[in-house]
Amino acid sequence: MSIHLPVPQFEKKIVPLEKLSEAVKRLPSPVVFTNGVFDLLHRGHVTYLAQARNLGKSLVVAVNSDRSVKMLGKGDDRPINNQNDRAAVLAALESVSLVTIFDDKVPLEVVKLARPDIYVKGGDYQIENLPEANIVQSYGGKVVIVSFDHDTSTTKTLQKVRHLK
Repeated sequence: MSIHLPVPQFEKKIVPLEKLSEAVKRLPSPVVFTNGVFDLLHRGHVTYLAQARNLGKSLVVAVNSDRSVKMLGKGDDRPINNQNDRAAVLAALESVSLVTIFDDKVPLEVVKLARPDIYVKGGDYQIENLPEANIVQSYGGKVVIVSFDHDTSTTKTLQKVRHLK
């Protein structure tokens, strides 16, 4: 027997960019914001996202679009998972409140729309090298760099898998 079930609730966490500002206003504060590719989700990703969420009451994740990933130069075969699949997997995480997809290399416009209380990036970044940090600081927001607890990455996973061929 096969039945068609309703769309999972987590799908409602995915909002188009044009509705992001309105959706963020409905979230409990302080709102934490981060962004990234999140291609092959691994322990490092989920730990980082849970830690980011613990800095506030809500977590908004902006996912690089497929086109944006190409601009980042991650490789010809990247992303492995398309933007809609990556957004859905992130939305299914308990720590994530909202997910949106952005098309730029750097999320300047997304940060302006979300106006987070706290902007978070991983330990491989430095605040002075993040132009979006200036936007957050300009209205009194806080920027936090979270050190990594796990030495994992999508690139390392792909290298391992490719070596098995």
